[in-house]
Amino acid sequence: MSDPSILAQQANDPTFDNVWEEITWRGLVQVSTDQAELRTLLSGEPITYYCGFDPTAPSLHLGNLVQLLLMRRLQLAGHRPLGLVGGSTGLIGDPRPTAERTLNTPEVVNEWVGYLQAQVTRFLSAEGENAVTLVNNLDWTAPLSAIDFLRDVGKYYRVGTMLKKDAVSARLNSDAGISYTEFSYQVLQGMDFLELYRSYGCVLQTGGSDQWGNLTSGTDLIHRAEGRSVHAIGTPLITNTDGTKFGKSEGNAVWLDPALTSPYAIYQFWLNTDDADVIARLKVFTFLTRAEIERLEELVATEPFKREAQRTLAFEVTSLVHGVAATDAAIQATQALFGQGDLVDLDPETLEAALRALPNTTTAPQASVMQLLVDTGLTKSLGEARRAIGQGGVYLNNVKVSDDAATIEGSVLPGGVAVLRRGKKTLAGVFVE
Repeated sequence: MSDPSILAQQANDPTFDNVWEEITWRGLVQVSTDQAELRTLLSGEPITYYCGFDPTAPSLHLGNLVQLLLMRRLQLAGHRPLGLVGGSTGLIGDPRPTAERTLNTPEVVNEWVGYLQAQVTRFLSAEGENAVTLVNNLDWTAPLSAIDFLRDVGKYYRVGTMLKKDAVSARLNSDAGISYTEFSYQVLQGMDFLELYRSYGCVLQTGGSDQWGNLTSGTDLIHRAEGRSVHAIGTPLITNTDGTKFGKSEGNAVWLDPALTSPYAIYQFWLNTDDADVIARLKVFTFLTRAEIERLEELVATEPFKREAQRTLAFEVTSLVHGVAATDAAIQATQALFGQGDLVDLDPETLEAALRALPNTTTAPQASVMQLLVDTGLTKSLGEARRAIGQGGVYLNNVKVSDDAATIEGSVLPGGVAVLRRGKKTLAGVFVE
């Protein structure tokens, strides 16, 4: 469930006239249906809105967090959120630009549905008149026969329009092509919006701008089937200034599940944000006010070496995802790893998670420091390792190594680990068998 202490501290910035003005200032609207109508709609009586999350993995990631925070801001403005976890669409997966998805078994998808539902409820309040409601599209898809699906839903779709959707056209122009299964995904997502409109009066769907074709599938379907106009908001894809996809490092997502991405790793991810990106990240991923963000923006310009904006971002988002206690432990580990605290005082689980996020190796208790420098990649050869030790630039558990014949025997920390450091900032982990 959601953390009441963190949720209770969240608020929209009262210096904005309405929530539409705030979410546009924060850069959360890349594309949308009629903006004037949306502004009026979100400034008026409470509406019901939804965002869908497909269980194609056992956890949500930072890209999904953008949607959850947009949902939370709308909830704070008094609107009613529906958190849809796609038990049926997760069996298919939306088309990727290059190739077909690997289909997971119904048992795996069902298990992941539970995981994602638990994550959604951590970020949206389950209290009050506009408490979050969880829905699963398998509930209305499973009882539907293929004939009913084609007659009641498929008749509203035009193949020419479907072919023009970005995700579909990209696949049609690729060597992989596209299966009828993934081609039909946009119909299923459109049917979700229609079902939620009919059952809950839902009139707004949010999602990533790369999902715009699927979002408008729903608005178009409701217009044809019900004669009503409903709305959609597509958030921008978050990328770094160098054009790389945000939240990806060597092909690995930054997950919200601490078993997949530790609090230490996610803290470091935010701490390493580039100066050019940090203010945009603060706007999207924190509940800091406009005045607080503008103050940090000034510090980035005048005192970038202090990295206060990055430290604030790392604390705020890691606390949001994992809680303040886990964030404090990550900060303590960060300081200790770089010689500003006692490694022995660290919680062994936190230390192990931190070392797993670094280059690391597994070794015997009598291993030489020189060999470990090579094994962890801190040096390229034993000769380079010997020179580094001779120059006084190698540390074992924050203690300078002065003997090139030194081993780690007697220096292993609780939990069977050791920390190697070369210079001030280059770290590696050692796990002793």
